[in-house]
Amino acid sequence: CFMTVARAGVHTAATSTVGAGVGGGGADMGEGKPLNETFGSLPTTIFEVMTMLSLEHKSINLGQGFPDAEGPDSMKRAAGEALLKHPNQYAPMVGLPDLRAAVARYAQDAHPDIAVDSGKEVLITLGACEALSASMLALLNPGDEMIMFDPAYDVYHGMCRRAGAGPRVVALDPETWAVQRPALDAAFSPRTKLLLLNSPHNPTGKVFSQSDLEYIAELCVRHNVYVISDEVYEHLVFEGHRHVSIRTLPGMADRTLRIGSAGKTFSLTAWKIGWVTGPERLIAAVVKAHQYLVFCIPSNLQRGVAYGLEHEQDFYKTLGSSLQGSREYLQKRLETIGFRVLAGQGTYFLVADLRPLAGSPDETDVDFCRRLTIDAKVTLIPVSAFYNSPNPPQHLVRFCFCKSREKLEAACNQMEDYFRKRQNGLQQNGSAQNGSLQNGSTH
Repeated sequence: CFMTVARAGVHTAATSTVGAGVGGGGADMGEGKPLNETFGSLPTTIFEVMTMLSLEHKSINLGQGFPDAEGPDSMKRAAGEALLKHPNQYAPMVGLPDLRAAVARYAQDAHPDIAVDSGKEVLITLGACEALSASMLALLNPGDEMIMFDPAYDVYHGMCRRAGAGPRVVALDPETWAVQRPALDAAFSPRTKLLLLNSPHNPTGKVFSQSDLEYIAELCVRHNVYVISDEVYEHLVFEGHRHVSIRTLPGMADRTLRIGSAGKTFSLTAWKIGWVTGPERLIAAVVKAHQYLVFCIPSNLQRGVAYGLEHEQDFYKTLGSSLQGSREYLQKRLETIGFRVLAGQGTYFLVADLRPLAGSPDETDVDFCRRLTIDAKVTLIPVSAFYNSPNPPQHLVRFCFCKSREKLEAACNQMEDYFRKRQNGLQQNGSAQNGSLQNGSTH
């Protein structure tokens, strides 16, 4: 992750100087030679900062997006048995044939109009993060430009820069998360090589509409631009909405890489198994980047995921409906507390406007999250940390609702109690001040 706390004003020991050798021997290098320009100067991620603050203050953490309920036990057993039944040596670089075949069937089940050749059009990766990284390294050259939407998952911007390309950031409307079409039109140039799309969208929960996708696809075809479609939350879509892969639209199958995640699909985020599907020419390029990043993926976990894709389809096909109750519960409680919850149709996340509950007119989302962690013992993530464009909105916070009902209820109770006491305290202070003024006016 590259999401930093530079704008957050949180001080961390993110860098260190190179000192003397072991035991004090060797020359003092001072700060040493420059580190990698993209990664060397990055401070600690906002996730790590808020998690450490949560641990320090023993708060309920609704910040990071991992579920409390885990995926099928049958997959765990399959992965465990594979350790004993199969060799534990290097797996095939592109992934085990059984898993690649399962991913191809899974992809075609979702999108029957697009045939997927498991031998040439599927790559198994070390989670979706490696899939994203390898895809950008495979497609981008120095001087190219990549269009992305703000707010965005942190990997996008950092890996675009590492590939030598320039990010062109188009901000979604912060009130409705609508695609601002004039700004998107203006972002395309002769240097545009790639557009990175994430739907369902982290952190906003937006599910891009058919109209949005058709507009984006038409621009990509017109400008001859590749697309990386990050669809890791494809099964986390709620009632009344539908996920559509941009790869299914006219002119997009041969220019789109589609990324999926077993971690999100089966609620097994520690396994870090992902995949890329797409046209043979593009997959071949991604494989070449993949071979120098990780080369191969743990084979027993691949077998566990293959089992899940073949035998646990009900789990991921009901994932959205299984979490809808938690989403509705949290939204109702937040609105009762005083937050204004923004529209969202998918993912694990709700974004809310903190301004009705701000401690002061100029309190930022980072300040608010720190205050809530320390005083209310509930930890959130400031949405400004997901922005790469200048002057991000600083009044939005992200809640993660894929937690147990007990945890959500406790967090809401603590916030409700905190804000009620704070409001009562403010009213008492106001009454005391008014009393002093009235007493003073009688003398």
